[in-house]
Amino acid sequence: MVKIPLQQLSGRPTAALADRWLAELETRLADPTVDRYDLCRDTLAALAFPEHASRLDAALADEAIPVATRLALSACDPRNVTLEPEYYGDCDQVRFQKVKPLLWLWYSFDRLPIGGQNVELGVRLRRLLAPHVFKKVGRNFKCFQHVEFSFGYNLEVGDDVVIHRHVLLDDRGGIRLGDNVSVSDYVNIYSHTHSIVEQVDVTNAMTVLEDGVRITYHATVLAGVHVGQQGMVGAVAVATKDVRPYHVNVGIPAKSVRVKPNAPADAGDRLRTSTDRQV
Repeated sequence: MVKIPLQQLSGRPTAALADRWLAELETRLADPTVDRYDLCRDTLAALAFPEHASRLDAALADEAIPVATRLALSACDPRNVTLEPEYYGDCDQVRFQKVKPLLWLWYSFDRLPIGGQNVELGVRLRRLLAPHVFKKVGRNFKCFQHVEFSFGYNLEVGDDVVIHRHVLLDDRGGIRLGDNVSVSDYVNIYSHTHSIVEQVDVTNAMTVLEDGVRITYHATVLAGVHVGQQGMVGAVAVATKDVRPYHVNVGIPAKSVRVKPNAPADAGDRLRTSTDRQV
């Protein structure tokens, strides 16, 4: 196979505006006296409703403005919306309310014209927000549009991690991503499960993807699964059990079909006799 590296593109004509906007956000986020709910409200109003942003409270009370428009304006403020995890009985409301406005800004940006498939600006914004949302995040975090979380605050991310489009990272029981992890489009990674008898009987379990792991298109990793170093879960596969280091697991349920060619010299014999839960 031929290696095809990413192209280096020239800067956009409005790059200076993007730099200023992100710098202003970074400054406000670094200020412990700034109310994150106000920050989110002001940012979204300026992006989505610039004609009303400077007089938001007055616009909300203005009977001349259509009710639907006023309702949309009110949704710029995360105080006026409810996110699904807030209903969960194990949601730490103190921790979640701290990250909620940043999650709302993250999600809402992706659904605005300025977000959409605006790759560079979107990646930079999410990289800026991530340290204020996640439990831990390393350098060069790269996240594309329409990625969602449960709590956000139970997610640990290493260096050089890439999360592609339309991914669900359910960190309810905790998710740990090692360095150089790649999560492809439409992947679901869970850290909680429900009893087959009683749906409110929930078990949380840490899900771990070690260094160099790849989870490919439309795959699912279930709660508590441990994917070993350089392990791989193939497209549309469902990983219900641990994946041994350097193994490629495919199918439903996912099972090992090969050892990666970059595995250590003794990996074939050593991994085939592993006592890991994967069979």
